[in-house]
Amino acid sequence: MLKTKITDLLEIKYPIVGGAMMWISKAEFVAAMSEAGGLGIMASANYKSKESFSEAIEKMKTLTNNPYGININLFPAMTQIDNNDYIDVMADNGLKIVETSGHHAPEELIARFKDLGMTWIHKCVGVRYAKKVEAMGADIVTVVGYENGGATGRLDTCTMVLVPVVVDAVNVPVIGGGGISDGRGVAAVLSLGAEAVIMGTRLLVTKESPIHDNIKNALLNASELDTMLVMRSLNATHRVLNNDAANQCVELENKKAEFAELYEVIKGENANEMYYKGIVGKGILSCGQGIGLAHDIPSVKELFDRMAEKAEQTLMRFSN
Repeated sequence: MLKTKITDLLEIKYPIVGGAMMWISKAEFVAAMSEAGGLGIMASANYKSKESFSEAIEKMKTLTNNPYGININLFPAMTQIDNNDYIDVMADNGLKIVETSGHHAPEELIARFKDLGMTWIHKCVGVRYAKKVEAMGADIVTVVGYENGGATGRLDTCTMVLVPVVVDAVNVPVIGGGGISDGRGVAAVLSLGAEAVIMGTRLLVTKESPIHDNIKNALLNASELDTMLVMRSLNATHRVLNNDAANQCVELENKKAEFAELYEVIKGENANEMYYKGIVGKGILSCGQGIGLAHDIPSVKELFDRMAEKAEQTLMRFSN
């Protein structure tokens, strides 16, 4: 049994957290993670109004009674949304787990988290930021190494180094990720001192993942060599699947194209169309190197159960 400070604090069966993913981490998928014994995290940015977010929470009530979290996105956006609206809905529904992520700590929101008795998880890129949010009152910090899919941060530090240096630097529990796709990865990150793992890429290739089968098959056929880095010139480096959109983005960056031209390639509407219409090269597809360890399409429960079993077996290998 993988019992850790995080499983106790969040009241979950497995120390496995599903990363919040734009366009994807909506009610049904998030509920599947929580029902499977992990912690699903809904991406609030998927909902463009207080009303649509409230409807999603009502949907969650019909899908799971297990804990789940809400991600509050602090990255700059083309359309600014008042995050207090999301917190209002969380408060009205008694939700107690909030994750924040972005370029800065949510100084204006912390008092509300504390007043509402929420467990606050902050996702950051390194030691300095982890120590800062710990001092501000974060209950848990999350860090993901350079192998991960999506935003890689600015420090280019791999999981094997990033997790233990952050664990050594703070006193709150740490969630670690970056390249985690199976139970061996879970065992490795726990061995580095983290109290749970976070993953996203591997979850894309599951039965409950809402994306088109064309995208799932493209990911299933990808190896650890089939990712690339884009948007470095925007100071927003992302690791993504090597596809037509990603290559077009890099070509534009190399010739120092204007942001308006880049935006037409990287905009979220393209990714949304890619995910749900199955046009593999249409948009930027966040994808970590751990995709090379994905060889089938299990249910989320099957994935979590076997990851936990393999992690226990791996940790027990050296006990005799």
